[in-house]
Amino acid sequence: MSATLLETRQITRRFGGLVAVDGVDLDVAEGEVHGLIGPNGAGKTTMLNLLSGHLPSSSGSILFADADVTRHAAEKRAIAGIRRTFQNLKLFKELPALDNVMVGLHASTRSEIFHALLRTPFQRREEREIVERAREALDFVGLGPFADKAAGSLPYGHQRLLEIARAFVARPKLLLLDEPAAGLNGAESKALVDLIRRIRAAGTTTVLVEHHMDVVMPTCDRITVLNYGKLLAKGTPQDIRHNSEVIGAYLGKGSALKRERAAQEGAVHAAP
Repeated sequence: MSATLLETRQITRRFGGLVAVDGVDLDVAEGEVHGLIGPNGAGKTTMLNLLSGHLPSSSGSILFADADVTRHAAEKRAIAGIRRTFQNLKLFKELPALDNVMVGLHASTRSEIFHALLRTPFQRREEREIVERAREALDFVGLGPFADKAAGSLPYGHQRLLEIARAFVARPKLLLLDEPAAGLNGAESKALVDLIRRIRAAGTTTVLVEHHMDVVMPTCDRITVLNYGKLLAKGTPQDIRHNSEVIGAYLGKGSALKRERAAQEGAVHAAP
């Protein structure tokens, strides 16, 4: 069994009288793709913000690689190896794709201000390495030919990939993906599934927040389900697919999970 990379214990976030995340215990094993799903308003993005340090928790604890990071700021967690994407794209749209990805290496550079001012050999060498690694990340997500294109000029699906490249370029221990399939068509979603699998093969653990079950089910090793900020269920995709409490939480919400299960059952009945 793989070691636990990320662990939360009774993590809670309150906004005045609203409890957005309510005493959630989450365990993410090293090397897995861990899905975090639930109906709208379940607390998924808030949970991701707590894990990345973009929101402080009201109570509870977060352990990452055996270290307590509960009070660490987002920048310190990024240096420790936690990177993320955002549900709403946060690209520098006027800058080339390559420059956007290079930003993802900023936290891990070693040059100081006097290196940059004096253009020392160390600084020039590090700059060349940053450019090379950024190009490799663009190639990895399939955007190599668009390195010099302004990020804002790229198709929406490519902008989604660019955000992933920027988060992945530093080869983090943990990658948090917030709705990466939002706005993608069927072909782009299938390509995303392949990309997430390749990220795992490269050695990065992933937490995936996603509504699209056709992305979640083929990629995730385990899934945690939230509902109204509370832990509803956890298990393998097979466990979750047939969990009556999970199905019930999605009923009446145009559930992708409900549709996915119905399609699967229809295929079984149609088989000779």
